[in-house]
Amino acid sequence: MSNSSDNGKLHPPEQLPDRPGKQHQMQEQPTSQKPSYKGSEKLKGKVVLITGGDSGIGRAVALAAALEGADVAISYLEENKDAETTQKLVEERGGRCLRIAGDIGTEEACRELVADVVKTFGRLDVLINNAAEQHPQDNITDISSEQLEQTFRTNVFAMFYLVKAALPYLPAKGSIINTTSVTAYQGNPKLLDYSSTKGAIVAFTRSLSLSLVDKGIRVNAVAPGPIWTPLIPSTFSPKEVEEFGKQTPMKRSGEPAEVAPAFIFLASDDSSYVTGQVIHVNGGTIVNG
Repeated sequence: MSNSSDNGKLHPPEQLPDRPGKQHQMQEQPTSQKPSYKGSEKLKGKVVLITGGDSGIGRAVALAAALEGADVAISYLEENKDAETTQKLVEERGGRCLRIAGDIGTEEACRELVADVVKTFGRLDVLINNAAEQHPQDNITDISSEQLEQTFRTNVFAMFYLVKAALPYLPAKGSIINTTSVTAYQGNPKLLDYSSTKGAIVAFTRSLSLSLVDKGIRVNAVAPGPIWTPLIPSTFSPKEVEEFGKQTPMKRSGEPAEVAPAFIFLASDDSSYVTGQVIHVNGGTIVNG
């Protein structure tokens, strides 16, 4: 399936009513998988847990993981229709799929999430911390303490909670992959709290990789640039959506299908000598990080 952005064009000025956004409501659907993507059993027999797996980048990674032979668990807030679609698509690709709704901002919820995955599949090999939220504000004075805490709770605290819950089950050669962002390196004047969480994720990734290297568990991150997901039309104005991605050297936003292979590389044995690193999938922006 080809989208207009694949040809360098920008997106229509659409806007979604609710955050973090529902993919089935988007006028222009993101590309979740390229027809040219062929699995080669890189994750055969493994179980992959993806937070924010109902749509966007999470869905694209779930589909790629299924093609690579994995069973997939996706967690999401409340986007049941999107999650059902992801489950259907995963199963069409030969994988089993577990859907789990809920807010991962509490430690108890994260413990229950991991326990459900292990109970269903009997193991956990790859943890992908992908879920995030953002709330653009023009000035730091507009960021309430409630917004600040909520953004950090979803974007950062949940990663700590999930890693703690997953560690007893992750085997040697297991993999943890965190989704950070180009904003961690470039900053964004309207996403102060979001950008700060993404910077924290880079430091968390590097530190955790050193902490777990003796256990044989690798920890890496992917830093997407502007990617066309439900988060964009649900948080930016129609005019900003229309210009989304124009600032990159490629002059367009990316598609989730263009990000997913980086996660598969880091989840598989192809990256057996890679830990503590960040892969930048951002349309050509050089960040030297």
